[in-house]
Amino acid sequence: MGSSQSSEKFHCNRYLDGQGPPSLVEQATGEVNGMFRALNGQMTWVVLHRDLPGFHDDNTLQINYIFPDGTQTEKHPHPGQPYTGLRLCAYLPDNREGRKVLKLLEKAFNQQLLFTVKTNKDGEDVVTTASIPLKTQPDGGSRADGYPDSDYLKTVRTLLKDKGIE
Repeated sequence: MGSSQSSEKFHCNRYLDGQGPPSLVEQATGEVNGMFRALNGQMTWVVLHRDLPGFHDDNTLQINYIFPDGTQTEKHPHPGQPYTGLRLCAYLPDNREGRKVLKLLEKAFNQQLLFTVKTNKDGEDVVTTASIPLKTQPDGGSRADGYPDSDYLKTVRTLLKDKGIE
């Protein structure tokens, strides 16, 4: 699931018609409608030889999530209709705590707890994040789903524990 390859790129294109995923607040409070699973996606990660704000002595783990476009099943909001896939990057510090969270996110991903299909504001069915917040920007602070955010690793571990991921 991982790689020790480095990458000089420190960004990830956002999809969903350029709108990106829901905010951390929306993700954490469950304001994302629908918890439909059964998605075919891929999770990989790489080490970036750059630090994150607040983690100046650590490299960065960039997690890449890829979901192709697909057709909804009976587990989705509109069976038989298409949904738009997703390409999303998330970031963690490459330290002991960050590696623990990475393993927990991998377990949650394999149990299909991180992503769902929902109807966006334009009426299109899309893959989006579910109730576990992901840091989708390397910087910009917690309001921009980035770092620094001193509580993020603790918060995400608590939310994952609440879903039975330990």
